[in-house]
Amino acid sequence: MRRANEIKKDTEEIETVEDLTSVFESLASTQVAKIKNKVQMSQDFFNLLWGKYISLRVDSDSQITRRQKEDNGRDVYVMISAEAGLSGDIDLRLIETVLRGYDPKTTDIIVLGTHGAQQLKQRGIHYVGYYKVPMTDTYVDVSPIVEAIRHYRHVKIYFEEYVSLGAQDIKTIDLIQQIQTMTKDAEGSSEVISDQETIFEPSLDEIADIMEDAMMSLAFSQAILESGLAQDASRFSAMSVAKKRAMELVSLYKLEYHRSKRADNDRRMREVMISIKRKERARANA
Repeated sequence: MRRANEIKKDTEEIETVEDLTSVFESLASTQVAKIKNKVQMSQDFFNLLWGKYISLRVDSDSQITRRQKEDNGRDVYVMISAEAGLSGDIDLRLIETVLRGYDPKTTDIIVLGTHGAQQLKQRGIHYVGYYKVPMTDTYVDVSPIVEAIRHYRHVKIYFEEYVSLGAQDIKTIDLIQQIQTMTKDAEGSSEVISDQETIFEPSLDEIADIMEDAMMSLAFSQAILESGLAQDASRFSAMSVAKKRAMELVSLYKLEYHRSKRADNDRRMREVMISIKRKERARANA
């Protein structure tokens, strides 16, 4: 059995881990509540902008998909991961999902997040672009990413989706195809704003192009916010599990500590009794 002072030292270290996980758990919970509101506001704004866009231009041949005429003949996967660890296994599940349909002969990878980039490097997977995940507490500037994907044929975004505090999933969207589908579903459902009734400056086409870029940026911003929400929820779950495990270990170590203390006391008592008996025998023989 280990000595009591060794057990006490280990117990104090685990109690420190328990305190740290409790702090991280609280921070993750606060961040989840903060980002959740932003995700909802972002969705509401996207829906508002989308309604105006389909009113301006309902011809699917002149929508965002016309950029396909200028594509480079390749597809791209955009993977949104975490900037750091302590988020459970969600990034590993994300990478496994991305690699499931990945073919380097036809597809490039652009990764957001340091943790995802490190994991891809460890697996020997090449990526053509890397960006740090924009801070979700401020304005999310995704213009460099939108510019990087502009000339690809198909754009698939892989990100982590928030389901609940205890459950997160991996979501995939084909950006161009999704906007095409939304356009077809919306055709005829809104009043068309034409240049015969409205004066557009500089022109209807240029305004529509600006709105297309804005919606592409919004779609990415939504994915980043949703991914950040899922990562914080996963971090909360991971810290909750770690905290629970630390508490269990502290209880076990305290039990072992008390047993060790009793064993030490019993050993000392036996030594004292043996010493007393030796002295009594020595007196009797004198």
